[in-house]
Amino acid sequence: MSRIGKRPVELPKGVTATVSGQTVEVKGPKGTRAFTATDDVTVAVENDAIQVTPRGTSKRARQQWGMSRTQVANLVTGVTEGFKKELEIQGVGYRAQVQGKVLKLALGYSHDVEYAIPEGIDIVCAKPTEIAITGIDQQQVGQVAANIRDWRRPEPYKGKGIRYKGEYIFRKEGKKK
Repeated sequence: MSRIGKRPVELPKGVTATVSGQTVEVKGPKGTRAFTATDDVTVAVENDAIQVTPRGTSKRARQQWGMSRTQVANLVTGVTEGFKKELEIQGVGYRAQVQGKVLKLALGYSHDVEYAIPEGIDIVCAKPTEIAITGIDQQQVGQVAANIRDWRRPEPYKGKGIRYKGEYIFRKEGKKK
């Protein structure tokens, strides 16, 4: 039995949900998001809450039960609070700045890296060494953060590069004489 799937997803004030077939559409103050569940689960809106129940007792139905409930909960969180990822840049001369819909990164290459900010994502650089990525789609926010981090991953000797805020980098000892 799914412990996650048993709990209904509560709808806060100002959030409405509609179910048509297997598609759940959630509208809130930050926007609208939709999710299409598989045929292994049933989705229903009851008493200001969304309930997900499995159809049958097969292993796949039980797997989809918890996953679908989590996806619906992420829709509700996205349209109310949104999602945020923070990146830190470490290294001499490494910096970032937002110019319009483009993120410019100076990462020690012979040229500046320009990253076009996708639709639905907001990027803010409070300091030249900090990047905050926000949006209502958790998957998109995480993918944008991963794409930016891929330009210069943190290296293990000096720790230079782009890392997630609070990420621990395993440091290696250099050559000894």
